[in-house]
Amino acid sequence: MSVHYINFDGQIIPESQPIAGADSRALRYGDGLFETMLWKDGDIRFLDLHADRLQRAMQTIQLEEASKFDVFFIRSKTEELIRKNNMLGQQARVRLIVYRAGGGLYAPETNRPVYCLQVSRIQTSLRDKKLGLIVDLYTEFKKPFSDLSHLKSNNALVYVLAGLYKKKFAYDEVFLLNQEGFLCEGLSSNIFVYYEKVLYTPALTEGCVAGIMRKVVMDMAEHENIPVVEAQISSEIMKQADEIFCTNATQGVQWVMGYKQKRYFNKISRILQDKLQSWSYEEE
Repeated sequence: MSVHYINFDGQIIPESQPIAGADSRALRYGDGLFETMLWKDGDIRFLDLHADRLQRAMQTIQLEEASKFDVFFIRSKTEELIRKNNMLGQQARVRLIVYRAGGGLYAPETNRPVYCLQVSRIQTSLRDKKLGLIVDLYTEFKKPFSDLSHLKSNNALVYVLAGLYKKKFAYDEVFLLNQEGFLCEGLSSNIFVYYEKVLYTPALTEGCVAGIMRKVVMDMAEHENIPVVEAQISSEIMKQADEIFCTNATQGVQWVMGYKQKRYFNKISRILQDKLQSWSYEEE
């Protein structure tokens, strides 16, 4: 069996090699952030947006050296790891975790960042074009929102519990509600609802993560003259919506086929799926 490698804070090591001690702040407090990105055609898609989001998030939680994690750094370290794992020419999920070094209790001893970079193959599938997702609402625990809610944080308990629900009932995706009971986001995606010729998505003030693909889809929709509104959205709209689709960096746009007895169209999501194949901000 071939060895798979990761980059732990600048060292290429086997994935099986332990990297976290008992005092790790990532282990003890979830004191960190992560970016999930798509490696495709020899580069990371929308890398500028990912790097900008990560740097701003690092500054928000007072991690030092945010400027180090720029486009050149992330691209070069990812390409090095892709080559080491013999994955050139393939699509890969790239996960970059950045967390606070050192020990300490809640008050850290240092704000120096440590990073861990992982790559894994993505199996290409046409499922989302032929068969849409079957989704449900996860209502047992709701996501609290604050000025930190938009971050891709390592604090993920509500997602873990929602993931257990998704797995138990074999759904393709589940939607989380915020603390006031409004639509927030998917387990691993942002949500878009097409209703009466307007595309709605939960506003960032509703507690959803500021997804990169969320931004890309909003920009593409504007380019196609599709009205987009960031709003507070009741889950009741799922019973009347014409279309619903989910977005994330690795899967792009995935249309939802069904929620309970409701079935949806996929005209707008297909337009955006097709547009995404060649969309580039360099052309703007």
